[in-house]
Amino acid sequence: MKPTIKDIAARAGVSKTTVSFAINNPTRISKETCDRILAIVDEMGYFPNPVARTLTTKRLGSLGLLLPQPLPEVLNNPHLCDIISGIGEECEKRGLSLTMLPPVQGRIIEAARRAFVDAIVTIGVGPDHEVVDFLNSHGIPFVTIDGEETSSTVNVGIPDEKAAYDLMKHMLSLGHRKMAILCVKPDTKSIAENDHRSIVLEKRLSGFSRALNEVGLNLVAPDISLLETEGSLVGGKNAGEKLFVLEPGTRPTAIVAMADIIALGTYAAAREASLSIPVDISIAGFDDIEQSRYYEPALTTMHQSGRQKGQKAAGMAIELLNGGHPAHCSFPCNLIVRASTGPVPSRSASYKSS
Repeated sequence: MKPTIKDIAARAGVSKTTVSFAINNPTRISKETCDRILAIVDEMGYFPNPVARTLTTKRLGSLGLLLPQPLPEVLNNPHLCDIISGIGEECEKRGLSLTMLPPVQGRIIEAARRAFVDAIVTIGVGPDHEVVDFLNSHGIPFVTIDGEETSSTVNVGIPDEKAAYDLMKHMLSLGHRKMAILCVKPDTKSIAENDHRSIVLEKRLSGFSRALNEVGLNLVAPDISLLETEGSLVGGKNAGEKLFVLEPGTRPTAIVAMADIIALGTYAAAREASLSIPVDISIAGFDDIEQSRYYEPALTTMHQSGRQKGQKAAGMAIELLNGGHPAHCSFPCNLIVRASTGPVPSRSASYKSS
């Protein structure tokens, strides 16, 4: 005969409620009591009926993550993987499962409509996005990562506008005036917009623009190129190949990528074009993923912790689910100058392989 929760409680000398806390909400009891009960659960071979547990707790035991891109593309981006890792760590700590919700037919609103979860974390969704209205109108607790701090959302992020400004200022301080900015191609769609730019992209473009304006340039100046590419090594390589076939006088002397993984992809294109980094071309990224330190040369980048953002967002979503009122969180970020950026090449050294 299968053991019941009543049998576990009797064996442990506690109430059925305490056993339920140990299985479903371990933070409600001491770790010592929880460990003792769970050891008895394992010993007696007890496992809860998921349907009965849902009816009792009114919870599904799952946190949903609305992904901004299809799952294969997300898993090719180490920064997004760091965010997922942080969310997963927090879920494991709280005894929750993590349900990843990629866009359905290119739209995250469809993924949200089909979600069977207790609370949701979104990435790169602004306050005007239709998914925000949907989640609010249906009373689903949610936290945005890299969204916007508003009265209708709770957000975890960094000061993206200032971070982008500081990164561009670094390039300008080295004398670069011919530059390419590589953006992550938008994947999700909303009803109002066929190509829905993420809020973080808009903030970073604003920061780049502010720095460029200080030296008399702007995002539409002839010497500034704005390219959209996939957020992957292949996307960066493809973008680099388009840029490096240009004539020496028109090629950029610097590349600023919205993600490290894109910046590192341009390294392969630079090697194929016999361009030396940073002698012939300076390259900078954004995120400070682990790989950025080990490529040769090491990548100049804007440091932020995806894992830390994921942990915080998951904890805040659970806090909302439990009736709490968490405040917006903005983590600091800082420029890491490494060997991939240098002064504008002299006329004699520039593109010496051409």
